[in-house]
Amino acid sequence: MLVSIITVCYNRAHTIEHTIKSVLEQDYPNIEYIIIDGNSSDGSQNIISKYKEQLAYYLSEPDAGMYHALNKGISQAKGEIIGLMHSDDEFYDSGVVSSIVNQFIQNPHVEGIYGNGQYIQNNAKKKLVRNRIGGEFSIQKIKKGWLPLHPTVYLKKSVYQTFKTFDTQYSIAADTDFLLRILFKHKINIIYLNRYIVKMKIGGLSTNPKTILKVLNEDFAIYKKNGLRPITTVLQKKWLALQQYLTKI
Repeated sequence: MLVSIITVCYNRAHTIEHTIKSVLEQDYPNIEYIIIDGNSSDGSQNIISKYKEQLAYYLSEPDAGMYHALNKGISQAKGEIIGLMHSDDEFYDSGVVSSIVNQFIQNPHVEGIYGNGQYIQNNAKKKLVRNRIGGEFSIQKIKKGWLPLHPTVYLKKSVYQTFKTFDTQYSIAADTDFLLRILFKHKINIIYLNRYIVKMKIGGLSTNPKTILKVLNEDFAIYKKNGLRPITTVLQKKWLALQQYLTKI
């Protein structure tokens, strides 16, 4: 079973090598690794080029943002399963992809799998900031502002083929729109894998304090578009995040 993993990068010279190594060090042998770079100018391209022979596909050119780049990567993916690894992030350990594939093999009717993640400091210490425990899936949880952590979500390629990719009118929260579309509107068959999938460094678009207001505005529009109560859902989402931060669970 071929697994396509897609990383998009723009000026991430300080993190991209750790990300690449965490993918290449996976013990699952059948991985197609795709990197889409947005014409970085900080040395990221030089770092990526060191691993070019180990990549299935590499493209560096200007793009219209992260989700435009992700859509490019998805269009190149040949794997039956597709996962995303952001350029600030790393796999939790070397056995993550193997455990995900095993779940798909054991549950052939399943269209998607998600798990747990960790937010860590973006420095050498990589200290834990908070955990994101996915928990069992339910529509009622979505109505209360919950969604699986996007980098832990692995989907069959057929999901993208059926329900399309990311809506690029949203520059920060298109993943929220995509997850609501496939989970809340179309109700694909997805299951929870109770293990850590990814370590996410604080400071990316969705976790950067400078972009909080834009995230809120996009979330509000997305919840309204997808038939949820925007104010209530946004407040519940933030309350869930605060609880996780305070308890580290």
